[in-house]
Amino acid sequence: MQFSSFKFIYGAIAIMSLITPATATDLGVELTIINPAGLYDPAPNGYSHAVVARNAGRTVYIAGQGGEDHTGALSPEFAGQVKQAYTNLQTVLNAAGARPDQVTRITTFVVNYDQSMLDVMTKQVMTMFGKALPAQTLVPVPRLALDGMLFEVDAIAVTN
Repeated sequence: MQFSSFKFIYGAIAIMSLITPATATDLGVELTIINPAGLYDPAPNGYSHAVVARNAGRTVYIAGQGGEDHTGALSPEFAGQVKQAYTNLQTVLNAAGARPDQVTRITTFVVNYDQSMLDVMTKQVMTMFGKALPAQTLVPVPRLALDGMLFEVDAIAVTN
């Protein structure tokens, strides 16, 4: 089994790493990333198969963030919407007192998905999460809430 375990301790950081490295921060929460042997390595695609949170004090559920800017305007381009959606996700994380390395799961919804879109999404995920990749599900959909909306991402974060 491939996994990384990183335990966050107040005032000191202890890292136990097996196979997949992970970034540790001062959370007071232990997150274990699990990528079992017998399954493909998901890291190059921007996610982990599972993330286990122990000693969790607070769970933050973040509604789907789309590609709307602060005025509600949507870029007509998929890449622009993905980038804005992750900017919006970061804004909500900040407002909730959470950070990207505390996100344990994201779900992405893509209109008219084809595999060529995966690179655009993976680049944004890697930029935001680095090596602390959350579990992720991608759901192709025929449409989203707003006309012209092409992408949406929701998240769950575990904080102390």
